[in-house]
Parts: sequence; C-alpha cells; structure tokens
Amino acid sequence: MKGFNRTTVVSQFILVGFSSLGELQLLLFVIFLLLYLTILVANATIMTVICLSRTLHTPMYGFLFILSFSESSYTFVIIPQLLVHLLSATKTISFTACATQLFFFLGFACTNCFLIAVMGYDRYVAICHPLRYTLIMNKRLGLGLVSLSGVTGFFIALVATNLICDMPFCGPNMVNHYFCDMAPVIKLACTDTHVKELALFSLSILVIMMPFLLILISYGFIVNTILKIPSTEGKRKSFATCASHLTVVFVHYGCASIIYLRPKPKSASDKDQLVAVTYTVVTPLLNPLVYSLRNQEVKTALKRVVRVPVVTKLI
Repeated sequence: MKGFNRTTVVSQFILVGFSSLGELQLLLFVIFLLLYLTILVANATIMTVICLSRTLHTPMYGFLFILSFSESSYTFVIIPQLLVHLLSATKTISFTACATQLFFFLGFACTNCFLIAVMGYDRYVAICHPLRYTLIMNKRLGLGLVSLSGVTGFFIALVATNLICDMPFCGPNMVNHYFCDMAPVIKLACTDTHVKELALFSLSILVIMMPFLLILISYGFIVNTILKIPSTEGKRKSFATCASHLTVVFVHYGCASIIYLRPKPKSASDKDQLVAVTYTVVTPLLNPLVYSLRNQEVKTALKRVVRVPVVTKLI
C-alpha cells in the first residue's frame, strides 16, 4: 500500500464500538466468543467433509471449500480484536493496524462476493447444460475462476484502502464502529471527501451489484430450464440444489447493499453496527449451516465421515 499522507497527524484511532453498553460488554464478549468458535468449527467441518468425501470432489463443493476458508479468514480479521476490546478499557488501534484491517476485511469481503457469483454460474451450467457440465466446469476453469475472484477482490481492496489512507487525518480520532470500515474512517478525514467517496461508491456498485445481477441472470435461465422439466420430482430436486445458494445470496448481498449502497447518512447509527454484526458474524455462520442442513449430499457425507472413526475404533 502507498505511504500515508504526510499531513496525517493521527497515530491511532479509538474504536468506540459497544462502549456505551457498559457492563453488558461482558455478556457481548461471551456471545461473540461462542459465535466465533461456532463459525470456526462449522467452517472447518465443512472443509474437512469436502476433503474426506470423494462424492463431494466436484466444482460446486470446491467453490464451497474456498468460500468457507475465506469466510473463516474474514472473521479472523475482525472478531479477535473485537473480543479484546470488549474486555479492555482502552480500545485503540494504530493507524497502520487500522489500514491493514481495512485492507484484509475488504479483500476477503470482495472475494466472497465474487465467489458466490461463481457458485451461481456453476449452478447455471449444472442445470441448464447437465450433459456438458464436466466439460465446461473443468479443473482449469474452476481454478481460474477462484484465482480471478481472489486477485480481483484484493486488488479492489488495495485501491479502496489507498484512497482512504491517502487522506489527511488531523483529529478527532474516534471511529464510531467496532472495526475499521470505510465510512466510519472516512468521516474522520480533515479534507473534502466527496470525490473519493464517489470513487468508493462506484467500487461498491462494481463489487455488489455486478455479481448480484449476474446471479439473477443465471437464475433466470435456471428457472426457465426447471419449469420445462416434466416430472414434479425432477423440478423439486432441481430447486432444492439452488435453495442453499439463494439463501446465502440474499442475506450476503442484502446486508452489503444496506451498508454500502445506500445514501450517505448524516450521522452514524447503532443500526449500522447491528447490520455490520449480521454480515461480519451471522453470514459466515449462516453459510456452513445452510449448506449442511439444507444440502442432502453434505448431510450424507457428514454422517459417513463421522461414522468412519467410530467403526474403525470398534474394529
């Protein structure tokens, strides 16, 4: 990343977060700790099942494996520091640490947006072109799509972070959030931010709306194909394979749109932090739960993986 603007005099920020809740922060610590451990265990379970079960060695579950890894990394950037600050009287973060957190948060967040779109394309090929699925969604294309998602996501994160960190910060230094996100940090810049905010808003449209529109187009073709299936059972199975992905799509892009695509508020709101909790904690937890509870293949593979050690031990 570029060096920070030379007029910057703020050496650290104070993450206000949940400071106003007083003693309730201890209860929040317990809640967030349990949620964080659940996220790690759930995503690790999904990744382990996919690795150990040969029936899941398909592009679809390969993308799910990468998404689970990215979601776990995404929460690692935010939640451990949040837990420390909930127990600490001083809630400071250095300028460099704030920029680093912002970069990796945006990098994994953008990557997740693109990965979910890639999973939508995978469902389109599987349902609309089933006979050519293995030919189209080969290993080379799968690795290429994953690599493109990651490189594009972190490149956009680098651009956004440089736009923000290149601004002068002369004080105050109190960030009205529990982590370094774009809007709360930009508000502290002591210069006109309209041009850079417009640039960041354009990047947000690119990251959120473009993949979402591609997913909608894919599902338009998918629904059209499913409706042509003569049997009711065939239609049910086809819709079932898409239900898990669609649930994640609407929660993920819905929360992101509320925060990053709405008109700029005059002042920060506690509702912003509530929505932020949804996309930094709830969504990473939702992905493995949805794919494990609503996906019959994953449930069957999970039972098989859990049963193997037990059988081996009895023998």
